[in-house]
Amino acid sequence: MAWLALLIAALVAVPILSVGANLLRGGGGDTWRHLADTVLPSYIGNTLILCVAVACGAILIGVATAWLVSAHTFPGCAIFEWALVLPLAVPAYVMAYTYTDLLQFVGPVQTWLREAMGWQGGQYWFPDVRSVGGAALMFVCVLYPYVYLLARAAFLERASGILEVGSSLGLGPWRSFWRLSLPLARPAIATGAALALMETLADYGTVSYFGVPTFTTGIYRAWFALGDRVAAAQLAAALLGCVALVLFVEHASRGRARFNNTSGRKRALSGRRLRGGAALAACLTCLLG
Repeated sequence: MAWLALLIAALVAVPILSVGANLLRGGGGDTWRHLADTVLPSYIGNTLILCVAVACGAILIGVATAWLVSAHTFPGCAIFEWALVLPLAVPAYVMAYTYTDLLQFVGPVQTWLREAMGWQGGQYWFPDVRSVGGAALMFVCVLYPYVYLLARAAFLERASGILEVGSSLGLGPWRSFWRLSLPLARPAIATGAALALMETLADYGTVSYFGVPTFTTGIYRAWFALGDRVAAAQLAAALLGCVALVLFVEHASRGRARFNNTSGRKRALSGRRLRGGAALAACLTCLLG
């Protein structure tokens, strides 16, 4: 099995080694200067916007839905518990095509609005889905399950005993979540957000279709349009550096803290039953998620 592990590790390392090999070849200065003078600032800006928006959106939706289905019971909870994973099966670029057809000027949504309100083109404002914000929304919709899965597992396995202690100390559900469960689940949430960011940084189809210049489209353009592998390797190395920085900052922020389940066995949270408006709000939150 050792040779198989080495073979898999070698295959995984090939892309990184090829980036390093192209960097060592030298050259690419003219292309790099051209990119720096023209489109590199937009690559950096759009990539940062996407990363921040996707991380915040995935954490917000993933943590909220994970806490609802793991710590509460409401109508449809058992269905939502697994249905919330399904967006991972939809590629982001497929969702981008779908929402573009739905929301573009000649699509069914805007056509219905014009017919219902009697508006003409130019008489109303409608958000452009083919934008940085639209791309971020597509990524959030398909990548939040990374955070959801890991946060749900953390809530189920690590926080049950602590919540019992919180209840005995008189902490309400919200304070128990905010002060006890959420800090314990932080490593899992950070890992899920990091996975979502990796997918965002590696995506080409969605940002290319939306016309959003990012590091990924820049690498493709430098390699295939400009024919400069060295410049493409330089952009790829910068992208790898960004990923490494994100992981380092998350690891350093934890310091010496350790988050372990010391109960010796896994215990599920006893679900708090929601009724009436609270149950409806929980269902709508999971449905929209």
